[in-house]
Amino acid sequence: MAGQACIVGIGETDYCRKPGSGMSQLGLQLTAAVRAIREAGLEPAEIDGIMPFPNLGRAEEFAANLGCENLRFAATVHMGGAAPAASLQAAAAAVTSGMASHVLLPAGWNGYSGARVRQTVAQDLASIPGGAIARDYYLPFGFTAPPQWYSVIARRHMHEFGTKPEQLGAIAVTMRKHAQLNPRAVMHGKPMTLDDYLASPMLADPYRFFDCCLETDGAAAVVVTSAERARDLPGKPIAILSGACGQPYPADEITNREDIFRTGLTIAAPEAFAKAGITPGDVDFAMIYDCFTFEVLQQLEEVGFCKRGEGGSFVEGGRIELGGELPVNTHGGLLSEAHVLGMSHIVEAVRQLRGEAEGRQVENAEIGIVTGWGDFGDGSIAILRR
Repeated sequence: MAGQACIVGIGETDYCRKPGSGMSQLGLQLTAAVRAIREAGLEPAEIDGIMPFPNLGRAEEFAANLGCENLRFAATVHMGGAAPAASLQAAAAAVTSGMASHVLLPAGWNGYSGARVRQTVAQDLASIPGGAIARDYYLPFGFTAPPQWYSVIARRHMHEFGTKPEQLGAIAVTMRKHAQLNPRAVMHGKPMTLDDYLASPMLADPYRFFDCCLETDGAAAVVVTSAERARDLPGKPIAILSGACGQPYPADEITNREDIFRTGLTIAAPEAFAKAGITPGDVDFAMIYDCFTFEVLQQLEEVGFCKRGEGGSFVEGGRIELGGELPVNTHGGLLSEAHVLGMSHIVEAVRQLRGEAEGRQVENAEIGIVTGWGDFGDGSIAILRR
C-alpha cells in the first residue's frame, strides 16, 4: 500500500479564542471540509467515504449536509488525539482496496467557547479515558484533567533521566517562535522567552501554564484518494507512505504500568518505518502531537529520533527549530497555533511537502511524519512523502 494513497485536499477555518466563533461545531467542520474538497478539485457529491473525529460528528450528518449521495465507507477511530493520524492509514486502506474513492477526514470543535473540562466530567463520565478506573480511582481524588494525568509521566522521566524544566521550556519557546512565522496562529504576534515560560504559574507539577496546549475554536479537514485517481486532479498530491497505531498496556490506567514510558507510539513507530522502508534519519520534519511539552519530548524518543532519556538534550540548542536538525511543528502546533485535535498537523505537513509553507518552509522537504497522542497514551504515526 506504500505510496498508493495520497492526500489531495486540505482545508481550515480561522482559529480563535473568544466567547463564540459564530459557528456550531458541525458548521466549523463543514466549512473546513468544503474547503478541502474544493482544493482537491472535487465536488462534495464525489465524496463517498467519511471518517469523523470521535464524539464530534457522525458520517450521516456530514453526508446529508454536504450532499454525499453515494456514501460507501464510514468509520471512526476511537483513539482521541491519535485519531487523525490513525485515520489516514484507514482511509488509505479504503481507497486502495476499492471500499471508497475519495475519503473525507474532518475534525473541529468549539474547544474554547464550548464545554470546559469540569463540565465534561460532570456531564459525561464515559468521556473520560480509563472508564471505570478513572471513575473509581482518579476522579474521587481530584485526578480529573489531562495536565494531571500526563504530569506523572513527565515527573517520572525527570526522576529517572534528570530531565529539566528548562528543556520542557525549550519546546514551548520553539512552538511560540514558529507561531510568529504563521499568521494563522492564535499566538502570532505574541512572542515568548524562556524566562516568560519559567515565570508562568504551576498547574500540575511539573506542568506550568505554558506547558499546556491552547483551547481553541476551529476545524481542519483533509481528503484522501488513490494515487491513480490523484493523477486526474489539479493539485499537488502528497503520498501516504505508511501509517500505524497502537495502545499502551493497560490502556485504561497510567500509574501501574510496568513501563510508564511505553505508549501506543512505541508500538506503532517501528511498524510504520518498516512498512515505509525508511528510518527516522530519513525524516526532514516532524509534526508531533503537542498536547503538553513533555509529550513532544517523549514522542521524539519513542519514535526513535533519540534514545529514551535523551529527549531533554535533543530539544535544546535549536535542534527542533526551523533550520535545525529536525524542525518540529513549524506552524506552532497545539501549543501556539491552535488545538484542532491534531488535524492541523496533517495540514501543515502537506503544506511543507508541497513547498507552500511560505516564511516557515523547511528547505527541500521530501519526507515528514505526523504523530497523534490520545486518551491515556494511545499513539499513531503517518509517514508522508512529496
